[in-house]
Formats: sequence, C-alpha cells, structure tokens
Amino acid sequence: MPTPLWGSNGVAFGPDGRLYAAQFLAGQISAVDPATGDVEVVVPMDGPVQSPDDLAFGPDGSMYITDLVPGRVWRRSPQGTYTLVSEQVKVPNGITCVGERLFVNEMKMDGRLMELFPDGRDPVVLTGGLALGNAMQLGPDGCLYYPHMMTNQVWRIAVDGGVPEVVAEEVHEPVAVRFDRGGTLLVLSRGVAGIVTRIDLHGTGSRSVVTSGVVGLDNAAFDAENRMFVSSFASGGVTEMYPDGRTREIVPGGFDGPYGVTIDLGGTVYAADHYRLASPEDSGEGESEGGGESQQGGVTTHGLLHFCHGIAADNGLLHLTSQYGTVQTHDPERGTTRVRATGLDQPLGIAVRTDGTLIIAEAGAGRVLAIDGTDTVTVLAEGLEHPVDVALDAEQRCYVSDERLGAVLRIDDGRTVPVAEELGAPQGLVVLGAELFTVETAHRRLRAVSLTTGETRIDAEDLAVGPPPGVTRRTEPALFTQGMPGAPRLFAGLAAAPDGSLLLSANGEGTVVRLSRPPAADDAPREDTARNLRAVPPHRTPNTTNSRRSP
Repeated sequence: MPTPLWGSNGVAFGPDGRLYAAQFLAGQISAVDPATGDVEVVVPMDGPVQSPDDLAFGPDGSMYITDLVPGRVWRRSPQGTYTLVSEQVKVPNGITCVGERLFVNEMKMDGRLMELFPDGRDPVVLTGGLALGNAMQLGPDGCLYYPHMMTNQVWRIAVDGGVPEVVAEEVHEPVAVRFDRGGTLLVLSRGVAGIVTRIDLHGTGSRSVVTSGVVGLDNAAFDAENRMFVSSFASGGVTEMYPDGRTREIVPGGFDGPYGVTIDLGGTVYAADHYRLASPEDSGEGESEGGGESQQGGVTTHGLLHFCHGIAADNGLLHLTSQYGTVQTHDPERGTTRVRATGLDQPLGIAVRTDGTLIIAEAGAGRVLAIDGTDTVTVLAEGLEHPVDVALDAEQRCYVSDERLGAVLRIDDGRTVPVAEELGAPQGLVVLGAELFTVETAHRRLRAVSLTTGETRIDAEDLAVGPPPGVTRRTEPALFTQGMPGAPRLFAGLAAAPDGSLLLSANGEGTVVRLSRPPAADDAPREDTARNLRAVPPHRTPNTTNSRRSP
C-alpha cells in the first residue's frame, strides 16, 4: 500500500497538538494526529512551496518552512497566507525558532548558520564553515546545536554569535540534533540501522546508543509527555520511538517512489527507490547490507544507494543509474558496488544485453549509450528529445521511449526508426515476445505495440503514474541545486516477470503493481480482452484523509 506520507523529513508539533511533517519529495506538508494516525495535507504540492525540508513554529502559530531546492524560506500565517522571508539562503535545511527569532542553516559544504528576519531586514550570519548543516535546536544552555553531516560532528554556537564549539565527534552519520524535555541531547543517524545517540551534557559527557531499525532517520519531535516521534527520508511515515529503541508505527512507511523496477531469477523484485534499494516485503529472500532485512510499511530495504532511478537485474547483479550522473553495478550478496560511468546527464532507464553490455537512456543529453565489460562508453544514438527508458528484444535490437517526442523508437545502426508515435509521455518500456509495452504517463495507461504488425492497443488504464489528476506543479523541480541533488524526475519503470506478467513502479504514488494477462480463448489480440487488464490504484490506508490520490 502507498504510504499516506510520501517521504517525511522535518517534523514539529503545531499549536493544535498535531505533528506537522515536511515532505520533500512530495512538495507538500501534512499534519498527523499522533493519537489516531490521521493525515491531512496542509501545504499542498501545487502551492508556492516546492520542496519543503524542515519546518518550525513561531510563538504566534506561524509556520516557517525551508524550501530546499529553490533556496527560499517561507512563512505561513495561522490564516494560511504565504510570505517569502528570504531568498538569500543557499540550500536551506535546518530551521528553528527561539522565541520570535528565526534561525536557518545551509546543507552544503562551507554552509552558513544565519538569523533571518520576517520583516525584511538582511540576514545576519552567525557562522560559516558548516560541512552540510541539517536539523538543529536550541539547547538548555542558550546555544544553537547543529550537525556537520560530512564530518560526523555536533557543534554549538551562541544565538548572538561568537566562536562555534565542537560538542561531540565521531557521531554516527548525524542528520538531526534534538533535545528531549529533560534537556538530554539526542543525535539521529541517517543510516540503515536507525541509530540514535544520547549524550549527557550535564555531567560526564557519556554516550549511549540505541538502534531502532528505522531506515534513514531524518528528524524528531517530542510531545508534552516527552514521547519521541521520528521521521524517515528513506521510508516515509511517522514512528514513535521509545528510549530503548523499540518503535510503534503511527503512520505507515512505504516506498518513496518507486522508480525503476526489476526482478531477478530467484523471483526477488527490486525497486530503485531514490534513496535506497528496496523490495516489496514478500518478494524473494533478499537481505539488506549488514546481514539482515530492514522493513517498514511492507517494504524491505536492502541498502541506501542514494538517488538511484533505473535498475536491471542480471545474473545475480543489479545495474543502476543515479541522479548523480553515474551508472553502477551492485552485488547484493556481497554488498559491493562498482562504478561503471560518471558525469552523465540524467541517466534513467537501463537494460542489459546477453553479452553483459549495459544500455542506458541518457535523458539530459538526448542519447542512448552502451557500456561494455571494460567500462568503455559508446554512443548508440543521439539527437533525441528526452529518452527515458530502453528495452531489448530477443534479437538484441534496442528500443527507446522518448517522453517529449511522444514516441517509441528502434535504433538501427545509429539511426532511430519510429515504432509507435503520438503517445502521451511514454516512459517505462519492455519487450515481451513479439510485443512491446510502454507506460503513457500523460494518459496514465499501458499501451501494447505489436512488433510484427505495428498495431497497438491499451492494456491498462487509471494507473497511478505522473502527478495526481488535476494537480500541476508550479515549476518542475531542479535535479541539482548548489551541487546538491534536488527532487527526482518522475520515472514509471516497467519490467517483465518470468510468468509473463508485467511489473509497474508507480513513480511517486508508492506502489509496485503487477499486471497479469487474463485467460483468453485464443491468442488473437482483442480490444475487449485487453481492457480487462484495467489496473486501479490501491486504496489508501483507512486512517488517511485528504490524501494524495483518490481510490
């Protein structure tokens, strides 16, 4: 089932007692009732805020939001009016209110920690030199505490500035600094194990570490009873975490995308889920790196492989493309990763020839590439508009979907030959026997194309791909900002299973759907038989209100 929270990042309790969660990937903010788990969208994805990463509340009930990708900080009044506070912060992430004062830091190398002024005055820089800042909070001593994500340190500085001071070193992958109601410092880890480090600042400086199993912790908030609620950038949802590391699910987690999807010879389904390599919970017997599975919301996390989008299984290995512009080969059994190519421009879909050569759709450059066993890169075709996915037939001929051209093309000796045209933003692509299938994301449907006659038909409709019906983002999210990866391009992947069914990754809806062909009296394709394949998005969980998709 899709999670009611499509990713969850910064969390903070609002004046109404609900827990507000910033959803960077969705571009929205939702309020969660911690007693019931009910979810309500408060800041919609088609509003002025593009990529909310963290939030804080002022004493008058105003919500302050860091909008990471465009580099903006917003104020949302209690009446719901948006005001731009600043455009002078680069990659704004951590944010906190100290009375009526507002502080923000930057998630970049040599980042700054700044005080902002909603009345329009210029920001005041307290300090620079942050090695990727993130969630921060005022400590009981009146100083601001914040992490250096890249150096595994926690620092502090007085709210009026001065010389920053290292508080703790060798902290495991710090992503958020929080204080409980008793003044104990807690540092959340962004790793697979869900580690939280408690540091005693009052006496000996001793530490204790608990492991929650929540993959990719992002942030935390404490209610009036000192109960700790955590968010996860990797699996979404909201979880109550007890002092001993035990957890209780408040809002179920799930997939962040997923984007590319594949299935190996053992039957394990793997999804490229932007921040991680993951599988539906009941798919195969795969284990996560480190020797065990990590599961939330019906999804098994095998490891954090950041910004992965395309994926293809091949003889025990997994080949992946990344928004970093890389192509990698991952060995899930050994937990090792080999870089095959770097510096590519938006590599997305990936396929594997029988000789092991990788075929890549390089969307940003308008090319289709081949990478051989020695990691030599060859251009197979260029001059395309925006190639998204690639597929191979039994004769190893290559097909490519171009979403801007609205076509599927075959590559013949460097030339592109149209196979199907006038399609609605085709993305995921697969060849099954004498038929080619593609996902038309603009029309939310699956189209089949005969490779012998050229005839086409619609095999499934109402697919949960593309933006929700009726929603248009004000701007397309940037892939990178200030050298940091931004929001992902949506990519609806498609794969063929050994039994002839198709696997579809709903790009941002949170599901992997299997499409099975119904029994037919004969093998002749018929429109009425094909339409029996109609796929409907799964229902949201019962405790969800005002959710992203309608059942």
